[in-house]
Amino acid sequence: MKNTIYRLIEPKKIIAFEEELDEKNAEGIIVKPTYMSICHADQRYYQGQRDPEVLKKKLPMALIHESIGEVVYDPKGEFAPGTRVVMVPNTPFEKDPVIGGNYLRTSKFRASGYDGFMQTYVEMRRDLLLPLPEGIAPELLAFLEICTVDYHIISRFDRIAHERRGVLGVWGEGNMGYITALFLKYRYPKSKVLVFGVVKEKLDEIHFADGVYQVSDIPEDVLVDHAFECVGGRASGIAVNQIINDVIRPEGTIALTGVSEDPVPINTRMVLEKGLRLFGSSRSTEKDFAETLQFYVDHPEVPKALERVVGKTMTIDSIDDIHAAFEEDINNPSAKTVLKWNL
Repeated sequence: MKNTIYRLIEPKKIIAFEEELDEKNAEGIIVKPTYMSICHADQRYYQGQRDPEVLKKKLPMALIHESIGEVVYDPKGEFAPGTRVVMVPNTPFEKDPVIGGNYLRTSKFRASGYDGFMQTYVEMRRDLLLPLPEGIAPELLAFLEICTVDYHIISRFDRIAHERRGVLGVWGEGNMGYITALFLKYRYPKSKVLVFGVVKEKLDEIHFADGVYQVSDIPEDVLVDHAFECVGGRASGIAVNQIINDVIRPEGTIALTGVSEDPVPINTRMVLEKGLRLFGSSRSTEKDFAETLQFYVDHPEVPKALERVVGKTMTIDSIDDIHAAFEEDINNPSAKTVLKWNL
């Protein structure tokens, strides 16, 4: 079967490549992508905001690691044609009794040195496909991957943090902060969830939070037991140090989720004085996808609340449409740009 892969060969330049799919691979299921979502990581490649040596090493490469699709062909017949599925972008090649597949250095990740989902068809390992529940709009499932990353972060927090969880704080009012606060509210219904950010109008949209505060005006008596940093970039250092110095109680846990291209300073003296724990998380596994989908089924209010995250849905019929979608996304960074994939 012929396949077309739309690869970024240099910043803002995408070329179509024709390749053959191996239909004789018994473990390979052919999927037609139907909806996708652009991530900040995709934009950094597309805009050429990664280090030139990184771009030289990883390009040409098809972008997008957030996608759902429909099964076209399963050589074993376990997935019927037309079955709606989500494709897990993290691809492990070994198992470790301690280290998760999303942290093993031998794993590959779609759209990070390994072709992503901007293809006419994608050949997927059957262990990296999950059927999708009915009743949830495809525009909301298109960015399921980022939600599974959040679910993974909270699951790790659940194992690491001490049991006093009366007040949980989230720094960042963007997509990641919104999703984190939403998930925390339903995972820990007895806890108060506070959100700290910069833009008051965006903070006010997080209506399910127990309190929202601008970071420039946090009352002295507002303290949290644990914190989630969802800021990223150079500002992540400012957020983490505000948490450490002013807001978190002793022996609290800080989850670091925001990606920064540059090192950021952290007040380690106060980390020691307060006995704090800091941990990082990245990506997710098939288990996180399965548990997040069940979380949606158990709490249908959650995907409904995620409608706020969706920006514009754009139909993709040509490479020009791809470029238009990336430009739309870079001009509206506070919302997820969804692609209805027709190529």
